[in-house]
Amino acid sequence: MAITAAMVKELREMTGVGMLDCKKALAETDGDMDKAVELLREKGLAASAKKAGRIASEGIVDIYVNDANTVGAIVEVNSETDFVAKNQVFRDYVAAVAKQAAESSAEDMDTFFAEKWALDNAFTVKEALSQQVAVIGENLNIRRFERYHKAQAGKLVSYIHGGGRIGVMLELACENESEALVELGKNIAMQIAALNPKFISEADVPAEFIEKEKEILTVQAKNDPKNASKPEQIIEKMIEGRLKKEMKEICLVEQPYVKDGDMTVQKYIDSVAKEVGAAITVTRFVRFETGEGLEKKEENFADEVAKAIQ
Repeated sequence: MAITAAMVKELREMTGVGMLDCKKALAETDGDMDKAVELLREKGLAASAKKAGRIASEGIVDIYVNDANTVGAIVEVNSETDFVAKNQVFRDYVAAVAKQAAESSAEDMDTFFAEKWALDNAFTVKEALSQQVAVIGENLNIRRFERYHKAQAGKLVSYIHGGGRIGVMLELACENESEALVELGKNIAMQIAALNPKFISEADVPAEFIEKEKEILTVQAKNDPKNASKPEQIIEKMIEGRLKKEMKEICLVEQPYVKDGDMTVQKYIDSVAKEVGAAITVTRFVRFETGEGLEKKEENFADEVAKAIQ
């Protein structure tokens, strides 16, 4: 059967695979479109397997919040190189993953990978990922996601920093769902992106975390020669002071507000609450930073070029 340009175009639009590969698949299947799709799927999975050993520690974070502002999801999808992370095909794919995560009922990655891909129910999320590996030519990985369903009146707010290097999603509770909440949320999200707090307030810090920090500070104080002659009670007060300082650094509402160092984040929230005429509370937040905790691929660029030439 003669393979026409229209057939190749149709297969490319269906699969996202390159024109040459589409033409070859159609030739191998004698123009049978369904068999050509199946063949490309098989090749895509094979390409994925070959690339699976490569370290994927670049990539982007993206967030999807629905129009009704009732549900949102943040995802991290990794690639091998920063170059691919800037590719629009990859970024569109990550946006689709974020939307899928928001609309999914999956609570873990295994369940998420096993469900049907929303853009094409012929594939699972895992199979659609393998297709992207084949199209983009690098190992990719959907590393993690978190989903918020808004539990009460207020706003879900998202913020992406550095083109996807850091993403923050937070929930504000407030009876008055004023647009002032959105601006407040964006400013707080920027604060979280910049200063990376671990907790909302001191009341949220687990007792075991405080005890562990006390132990560390006690050892540090006792190992410092400058404290050798100081009475025990003085050392205890020093430790208490250091612990209070640390709480102000790791608790969001205790931090100095980045846009106005003369007030804390809590005082900034209170000022907006007065403006809207209703109490405002940060109920939860999540911050993803691309590649945090992952092994980074160390490469010598000159060696890489030499390899390519050879």
